Amino acid sequence: MADALTALLGERDWILADGATGTTLFNMGLASGDAPELWNTDHPDRIALLYQGAVDAGSDLFLTNSFGGTRARLKLHEAQDRAFELNKAAAEIGREVADKAGRKVVVAGSVGPTGEIMAPMGALTHEVAVEMFHEQAEGLKAGGADVLWVETISAAEEYKAAAEAAALAEMPWCGTMSFDTAGRTMMGLTSAAMSEMVERLENPPIAYGANCGVGASDLLRTILGFRASGNERPVIAKGNAGIPKYVDGNIHYDGTPDLMARYAVLARDSGATIIGGCCGTQPEHLKKMREALETEPKSSAPDLGTIAAELGAFSSDSDGTDGAGPTRTRARAGRRRARG
Repeated sequence: MADALTALLGERDWILADGATGTTLFNMGLASGDAPELWNTDHPDRIALLYQGAVDAGSDLFLTNSFGGTRARLKLHEAQDRAFELNKAAAEIGREVADKAGRKVVVAGSVGPTGEIMAPMGALTHEVAVEMFHEQAEGLKAGGADVLWVETISAAEEYKAAAEAAALAEMPWCGTMSFDTAGRTMMGLTSAAMSEMVERLENPPIAYGANCGVGASDLLRTILGFRASGNERPVIAKGNAGIPKYVDGNIHYDGTPDLMARYAVLARDSGATIIGGCCGTQPEHLKKMREALETEPKSSAPDLGTIAAELGAFSSDSDGTDGAGPTRTRARAGRRRARG
């Protein structure tokens, strides 16, 4: 029998994913530097509200509050021995919310980067990375997650370790990378390189794609790059709600619900099948995104000029696939620890 996500993909032309986790939790009172995952046991009611907000806004899939749920990330908060427990709790809350939705809603177990540098450049070996990802995957599986959702990865080696861990846990999975360095991931991968890598994995994902990064325009250029590679695997687009700006010491995203609605339609027309938001994306954005996807007819893929005109200028002249070196047209704010 097909897993829940594969079954839904077989029924729908597009799937609306959720929005920001970090932004929403900060709005609920999470302090900067605190581990969101501890709220899975300390404030389960708030995590339920996080998930419910996405479902009520029309999301067909939401991610669990487990982005920093590896032993390596939790060690920063002296909670490394609670990895299984905290991931299981994140999925259990999600399972309860999804099961009462009255429609098919997929619970995706979020698996973020370890925060370590993989060998040979760093000290994290493939074997240890697989072990940490596997521990997290087993917790999410025990809690009732339908699928693992590996996200915001920069290194091919870490992506491959997560794929192996998903196989060990016997869990279906998806995986996105963050293209935030002039069309490349921080470790240098282009959209074309990721497309090629995905198809060489022994345990390839159900869908692959991009999340976070710089802004919606850059992310859609990456989506077009995936499709240009010839890879026909379902593509995920989860872009930020505009550009981060510092206001009174806090980060705010300038993307309006109407802008994110246009982003969603352009993402679909660019070839994405699973469409959601990342940092800054709130339920009001998701509602507009769903409305636009339901009411605006599918069109041909937009060109780069149309994307820039509707969503804003690109942050670099190249997406990396033309062989040009990384050059920037403007500066950007750094990525925060909590996804979204």
